[in-house]
Amino acid sequence: QVQLVQSGGGSVQSGGSLRLSCAAFGHTYSGYYLAWFRQAPGKEREGVAVIVGDGSTNYADSVKGRFTISQDNAKNTLYLQMNSLKPEDTAMYYCAATPVLYRGNWADRYNYDYWGQGTQVTVSS
Repeated sequence: QVQLVQSGGGSVQSGGSLRLSCAAFGHTYSGYYLAWFRQAPGKEREGVAVIVGDGSTNYADSVKGRFTISQDNAKNTLYLQMNSLKPEDTAMYYCAATPVLYRGNWADRYNYDYWGQGTQVTVSS
């Protein structure tokens, strides 16, 4: 059983930066799809970024060029570096992991078996 424990987040002004972390316990990430999602009040949970075993990444158009997903295999930890933050980035952020994309699209939340507890990111203008 994989347990994902998130840290980081908080409040920042527009243009600022934050880094989220997601540590895995009970299993290794090796070969998994590892992703960050976010959910704003009243909106669907949306995929933000994903990284896979070979190190390839993909991002939502809304965060390309501003966010960077990475992983430290030695620490079994996933990161999301968020720069040039905007008020519309305000949301609860979740990390997620799955050994396989059951539904094909990495940004489909129903692909993911394991979820972190969520951490709030608030960007003020």
